[in-house]
Order: sequence, then C-alpha cells, then structure tokens
Amino acid sequence: MINAIVFVTADVSSIPELAEEIAGIEGVSEVYSVTGAIDLIAMVRVRDVDQVAAVVADRINKLTGVKETETHIAFRTFSRHDLDAAFSL
Repeated sequence: MINAIVFVTADVSSIPELAEEIAGIEGVSEVYSVTGAIDLIAMVRVRDVDQVAAVVADRINKLTGVKETETHIAFRTFSRHDLDAAFSL
C-alpha cells in the first residue's frame, strides 16, 4: 500500500466543490480544507506508484480549479489507530 499526501493549491472560489470532486476520486481516502499556503490536502491510498500517478496526474491535476499540486509519498505510516490495533491483540 502506498500512502501519498497531495497538497493542492486551488482557485479560491471553487474550494468546497473541488474538495468534493477530489474526495470522489477512487484512491482518495480523505480531503482536508486547510489554512496556509495550500488550500486542500488529499490523502491518497493505492497499491502502487503508478496508481499514485494515475490519481494525481491524470485526475486531480486535470480538475477545473486546481492551480498546482505537490505530492509527498510516505515511507512509513505511524498513527494512534495502528498502535491501538497492535496492542489489542
């Protein structure tokens, strides 16, 4: 499983609609509207790097209102949920 964090800079007038469109793309698990230099963060969870490219380059980048994306691929994932599951055995 590949986890990628995609920073999306968007046309301000289309942020809510764009967030919903991105959330509807297969492989996108969550979309967060955030403050700061970027407008949205999309969490992409797919089987391989080629699928990351398909989701980001072929789908997200082509949506009307997307100005720019920056993708970060996670090497390891650490979360409270994972730790709780490991110790509940």
